[in-house]
Amino acid sequence: MGKVNYSAVPRVNPKQPSSGYKYYAQAQSSGDVTTRELGDRIQRSCSATYSDVMAVLTGLETEITDALKRGEIVRLGDLGSFQLSLSTKSGGASSEELLDASFIRKARIVFRPGLALRSAPKDLTFQKVEMKSSTVKDGTAKYASSGGGNTPGE
Repeated sequence: MGKVNYSAVPRVNPKQPSSGYKYYAQAQSSGDVTTRELGDRIQRSCSATYSDVMAVLTGLETEITDALKRGEIVRLGDLGSFQLSLSTKSGGASSEELLDASFIRKARIVFRPGLALRSAPKDLTFQKVEMKSSTVKDGTAKYASSGGGNTPGE
């Protein structure tokens, strides 16, 4: 069972900006794990050497990148899958014939978690902690964010 820290973050509902702030739970990171740290952890739990593990992890990164550039879906079993998604310019084309590459605004990578990752959050406990913040140049607090929402200072 894992423990996740969270803090209360004030946000404005964009559909009702005059309603003021309400507080929402936001997960607080307990740190990062680098590829090298993963390599070390993996080699300690199997018969592969650190060098072997790092070669596979580096190769995996390269192969995922290359496959996505070829328009392929990358399926990593119970871990999940990666694929490209396209954003089209606002309004779209008025007909299929008029839709060409100039209408594509950007490509992004979509990750869909597999069974192993989808089941990971089921056995979590939560601990409320103080909100992480950093000070910006004018001396006011800027709230750390893991993305999304209308948090003051963002």
